[in-house]
Amino acid sequence: MSKNQEAVEEHRDTQAMLAVLDAADQIPSATRLRARSYELLSLVPGSTVVDVGCGAGRAVAELAERGVHAVGVDPDSWMLTAARERWSTAEFHQAGADELPFADGSVRGYRADKVFHVLQDPHSAVAEARRVLCPGGRIVLVGQDWDAIMIDSDDAELTRTIVHARADLLGTPRAGRQYRNLLLDGGFDDVTVEVHTSVFTDPAMLSLLTRLAEPACTSGAVDRDQADEWLAEQRRRAEGDRFLLAIPFFVAAASA
Repeated sequence: MSKNQEAVEEHRDTQAMLAVLDAADQIPSATRLRARSYELLSLVPGSTVVDVGCGAGRAVAELAERGVHAVGVDPDSWMLTAARERWSTAEFHQAGADELPFADGSVRGYRADKVFHVLQDPHSAVAEARRVLCPGGRIVLVGQDWDAIMIDSDDAELTRTIVHARADLLGTPRAGRQYRNLLLDGGFDDVTVEVHTSVFTDPAMLSLLTRLAEPACTSGAVDRDQADEWLAEQRRRAEGDRFLLAIPFFVAAASA
């Protein structure tokens, strides 16, 4: 594949991911969850708040509306291009969670939403957060536990296999349940943890089940026929208004 073809493929993948993120962001429970994360940051007007793994930048824009200097950071150049197109007055930087472009103690708030499950070393990210936060600064981590996704199905065993197989392909799939200990190990104080469970019955969320089943099939955890049969059952459920997906989101907050 030529470099040009690779760029086209990467752009197509980014656009597909953006469509999924946009749809998820507009769900009422997701809007409430973002608002809760901003509340837990204890925002100080005019202070700097970084949104790590900012994606297309929605949280950066919403934080700026609340009167802080919001900065988005993401390692994906395609995502940052989309973010800059959408929010032209906002500030964005290309960087990973373990190497933030801030001086020691220069940030008042740190937020990472649906980020830590893809990291190979969450401890280094927490250490970097501790470095850039000023004394009294706030950190908020938000994310789903990929091993705890609940899907109603006639075949509970196959469903468990698919969910666990997809989880095992991620860097730290159970990061959500580990947030508290990660923050305690990182030297943070006043650590709190909440769990907000989002329940979906809308057929539009079938695309997420495909994103679970296809990697599980590719990894060899289930065969093609099993994956197709499982997805067909979920489509029948959706057509008959019997579809149900529940995802627990962990929200941890602490002070530096």
